[in-house]
Amino acid sequence: MAHRYVRIKTDKGQTYYGLLQLRRSVRVLDAPPWLQGQPTDLELEPGSYKLLAPCAPTKIVAVGKNYTEHAAEMGTSVPQEPLLFLKPPTSITASGQEIQLPPQSQRVDYEGELALVIGEQCVDCTPAQAQGKVWGYTIANDVTARDLQKKDGQWTRAKGFNTFCPLGPWIVRELSAGARLQTFLNDSSEPVQSALISQMVFSPEFLVSYISQVMTLLPGDVILTGTPQGIGPMQIGDRIRVEIEGIGHLENTVVPRSLSVKL
Repeated sequence: MAHRYVRIKTDKGQTYYGLLQLRRSVRVLDAPPWLQGQPTDLELEPGSYKLLAPCAPTKIVAVGKNYTEHAAEMGTSVPQEPLLFLKPPTSITASGQEIQLPPQSQRVDYEGELALVIGEQCVDCTPAQAQGKVWGYTIANDVTARDLQKKDGQWTRAKGFNTFCPLGPWIVRELSAGARLQTFLNDSSEPVQSALISQMVFSPEFLVSYISQVMTLLPGDVILTGTPQGIGPMQIGDRIRVEIEGIGHLENTVVPRSLSVKL
């Protein structure tokens, strides 16, 4: 089995990067793995930690309409160049945590995606160079308030609510180009989304290169590579599971967001 790199919080509140072992213990690293973190003598037993999102990026760069059939279901053609937008780091939540539906929106959709984790600084890279800048791969759900996206005309609010970027559960170093991405709703055995990673319009290395012409990508930054056809709304109580062959699955439950007003 491929190494699974995790980020965890102990019962004492300490945060570590580590390697997940077969029996679910975690061998702690002395630094983030993309910063040459090495295994230490500390191994945490199952039940003594909780999984966090596997990285803490300075930014999340996302790509819209990167699968032809998804662009069609949105009523548009595929963009001639990658369509970029940002999600704030505060939107990240871990696998197993809750997606909170905000009261401002009447329709919030799931969007299962492959996420790239950057391993070293990337500026003005060619696609060939960019391929070496991708440290690993994980799973994301680009949760979107669809009605607000249409209302606003730009996507910051619709994509930026707290918990709107489930990410995880871990990072792997290698991924087959023929890996299949699937999204499942509740207990259904039939996926609502299903596509091969190779069906992307713009490849991962092209995306990294293109984005690096615009902004500096830093170690630990995340790129969401787009969602395939089959997006749909989530309701309170739903469970959303995004699976990618060779990585695993990301699962979250949907709850209402309770707003607290501080005076």
